Amino acid sequence: MDRVALRGLRARGHHGVFPEEREEGQTFVVDLVLGLDTRPAAADDDLAKTVHYGIVAEEVVAVVEGEPVNLIETLAERIAQACLKHEGVQEVDVCVHKPNAPITVPFDDVTVTITRRRV
Repeated sequence: MDRVALRGLRARGHHGVFPEEREEGQTFVVDLVLGLDTRPAAADDDLAKTVHYGIVAEEVVAVVEGEPVNLIETLAERIAQACLKHEGVQEVDVCVHKPNAPITVPFDDVTVTITRRRV
């Protein structure tokens, strides 16, 4: 299976369990790796035979900016399901970064990474 990766998609969302996270919001960063067969697109040099990563990026940002959830695990699942709606995408790895998580000790990042496959 071939891979198409999008790294560092940024969007402001209002996800989290604390009221201040819901009210103020924060920046989330998303990395994606889409698994698909790119041979038909490459053979015909045809965008219609692969995944349009620009559209995927816009859809992922819309999910992050959309309905708030408590957990980034839930956010990652919603992103994965949006990606799998694209014809040809057989699997997706989603990593959601929450670099401004409300943690009381110094840290660099909090991430949740999931892998989902078309059933």
